Amino acid sequence: MNPAVRLILAILVGMVVAFFSVAGIEAIGHAVYPTAAGLDMSSPEAVRAFMQTVPTGALAFVLAAWILGTFLGGLVGSLIARPRARVVSGVIGALVLAATIANLAMIPHPMWMAVSGVVGIALAAFAAGKLMSSPAAKVAG
Repeated sequence: MNPAVRLILAILVGMVVAFFSVAGIEAIGHAVYPTAAGLDMSSPEAVRAFMQTVPTGALAFVLAAWILGTFLGGLVGSLIARPRARVVSGVIGALVLAATIANLAMIPHPMWMAVSGVVGIALAAFAAGKLMSSPAAKVAG
């Protein structure tokens, strides 16, 4: 397969895995911590007030979704892209980070969550790329 096509495919598949991982983990979080009935998500004031009442556990699910989604997407993308594992996991991490920053800009989150999310996503992308570019991963592949 053409290396450029393989690289693009790796990024696309990795992003799909990241997206569905985040959605799945957040869905579990919503099942454990349901959103308030009647919350008007189109009202910034209502969302801001609601965010003041969200339990820490619910926020932890979202944080875990961002970090694990990045790691899993980076891992799968890196597996496809092999010699360019770090590049692919970095691109996937950057895309998830961009989406996370947009989310943080639109919905007020506690500072600990914003900082942990940004750092955690970067570390997850780095870890996925490092893991898939290690000598053991090359032998296994």
